[in-house]
Amino acid sequence: MSGNELSYIRDAFDTNWVAPLGPNVDSFEKEIADYVGANEAVAVNSGTAAIHLALSLLEVKKGDKVFCSSLTFIASANPIIYQGAEPIFIDSEPETWNMSPQALKKAFNQAVSEEKLPKAVIVVNLYGQSAKMDEIISICNEYNVPIIEDAAESLGSTYKGKASGTLGKLGIYSFNGNKIITTSGGGMLVSDDSDLLRKARFLATQARDPAPHYQHSQIGFNYRMSNILAGIGRAQLQVLDYRVHARQSIFKKYFLELSQLPGFYFMPELKETISNRWLTALTIDESESGVLVKELLNALSEENIEARPVWKPLHLQPVFQGAQFYQHSQEECVSEFLFENGICLPSGSNMTDDDLMRVIQCIKNKVNSKIKKT
Repeated sequence: MSGNELSYIRDAFDTNWVAPLGPNVDSFEKEIADYVGANEAVAVNSGTAAIHLALSLLEVKKGDKVFCSSLTFIASANPIIYQGAEPIFIDSEPETWNMSPQALKKAFNQAVSEEKLPKAVIVVNLYGQSAKMDEIISICNEYNVPIIEDAAESLGSTYKGKASGTLGKLGIYSFNGNKIITTSGGGMLVSDDSDLLRKARFLATQARDPAPHYQHSQIGFNYRMSNILAGIGRAQLQVLDYRVHARQSIFKKYFLELSQLPGFYFMPELKETISNRWLTALTIDESESGVLVKELLNALSEENIEARPVWKPLHLQPVFQGAQFYQHSQEECVSEFLFENGICLPSGSNMTDDDLMRVIQCIKNKVNSKIKKT
């Protein structure tokens, strides 16, 4: 916490604005929209809810297809299933670890031949790094298919001077407990299309018609953020730039200390982008380092240090067994390579230098012990 959250929470209690909606919600929406340079924003109770609303607004329905990044958390794709639609998964590419324009073009070519274009494309900005948005936007514009930009992990990142999450038709942010700023649980939907966001507010409050009694002409959702949580978000937003700087500094320290180890390759940063470095992620080439990712995870765990593999691609998840998948090239499946060889290191904004050096030394010790044995 930043230390200023209680003032906003206290104000919510003092004014009896406790339930969803209220002054903090209105202000948080405006402050986020201003920060990222979007026309408007709608605060909801999770990033998943924001994606679900986005799909609803784009009229995705049963039988439709939606193209989605494969290397991501399952929340990016679950709302496609909520709508009764079919997810089609797109591989990553090496320069950003995000959606491959090459694979996306192949998927569109196939869709054209089948005369079944997708209703939307969900592009994920993984670990704070923007995808190749110029190329992806160009492809989607060619077929007049809207983009939902899943910026759950990339608030505070930029792509060619524009805020991550503002390059598609709709953008989403997450304020889950593990994100760069948190409202405990929450999300935000942003867009320059005011009409769409007006409808989003309507759908997110149970689609209640403007009548003196409770009247509903369509199905809605209970997705709005509470005034208390929005107050937490307002205080958190005030320290976002500090958090971004802290995460970037953590990445630089890891890079300085570990990039010289054999076989250690850090997640790249695309030219003309700035990543918030939400998580420091890298791949380890066992043939060069002599160390398996699993061995390194175990070594860190033995020192009570939590690290994790890179996301398991969604096309490999049992729940999506049989889903269509387009890989980067005939020879290369980038998302599977990253899953098999990738690791995410501790990256919390409040890590001290001592914390960082403890992680770094543990990694060096493991690598050095392997080198000595060989």
